[in-house]
Amino acid sequence: QVQLVESGGGLVQAGGSLRLSCAASGSIFSINVMGWYRQAPGKQRELVAVITSGGSTNYADSVKSRFTITRDNAKNTAYLQMNALKPEDTGVYYCNADVRPVGSYFYTGALWGQGTQVTVSS
Repeated sequence: QVQLVESGGGLVQAGGSLRLSCAASGSIFSINVMGWYRQAPGKQRELVAVITSGGSTNYADSVKSRFTITRDNAKNTAYLQMNALKPEDTGVYYCNADVRPVGSYFYTGALWGQGTQVTVSS
């Protein structure tokens, strides 16, 4: 069974930095797109950043120039480097990946991690 595990969240002051990690484990043949989403209290989950297996990236306007998404395909892991954090970046950050398991011809579609809390104090 394939699963995603996020880590690296925590409490940080405004202007600080955090680095999130998302590790995919299990019988994985390949991973297509990996991404980070976040959900603030009382709000809908929103896209933060995505990265393809080839390294192409896309970011929400609110995080451009502050956040950087990368991935290590050999480790099936994606990272989100967050700099110049703002209180409005507070929320639960979820990893998402489109995984093709070993033995399958198809990608699973959206696979989600359990989330990691990021809190930015003013």
